[in-house]
Amino acid sequence: MNAPTAHQHLKPRPLYEEVAELLRQRIFKRELEPGAWIDELKISVEYGISRTPLREALKVLAAEGLVTMKMRRGAYVTEVNEKDLRDVYHLLSLLEADAAGEVATHASDAQLKELQGLHKELEKAVGNRARFFEINEAFHMRLLVIANNRWRDQMVADLRKVMKLNRHNSLLKAGRMEDSLAEHRALMQALGSRDAPASMQHMRKHFANGLEAAA
Repeated sequence: MNAPTAHQHLKPRPLYEEVAELLRQRIFKRELEPGAWIDELKISVEYGISRTPLREALKVLAAEGLVTMKMRRGAYVTEVNEKDLRDVYHLLSLLEADAAGEVATHASDAQLKELQGLHKELEKAVGNRARFFEINEAFHMRLLVIANNRWRDQMVADLRKVMKLNRHNSLLKAGRMEDSLAEHRALMQALGSRDAPASMQHMRKHFANGLEAAA
């Protein structure tokens, strides 16, 4: 009997998870704006599904903070106010600074080289906001993976989803892309020197400056 191929081990994705991802991307792309009412009937017809998997998908998005459920009024895309934004950046700063300290202390040379490679891609992406954002997020998420704490990873992933709801992305501010890159350079230098306190300090400064640009 032939051994099963890799794809035979994969379980089909539940429909509600597929719907949640479709809606998640529409929210991130501003096709569903913050504060917008989610028309369940319209979306269920559009996707050719019943209301049940759609409502399960909305529960997932509500747990992530992307959707707010209002009694007898339905689901709305979450609006992020200034306090929300400051709270999210504060927590991200704590969590990712801690991760940076772990990476400076425990990462292998190969792992640091991997981060350096992502940083070089970031250098090349200046001027291309979409590409810069993509590589920047990949860098931060890879640093978290290297720091190796799955509970922290999950918290950061959820917080970053909420951060994407902000109407005024920090990278839109004039000069912010170049400033962000300079902050990454300083962080990479500290990581390469295995200087945990400096790595944590640079990561905290990176988020403080990002908040100032986003607020």
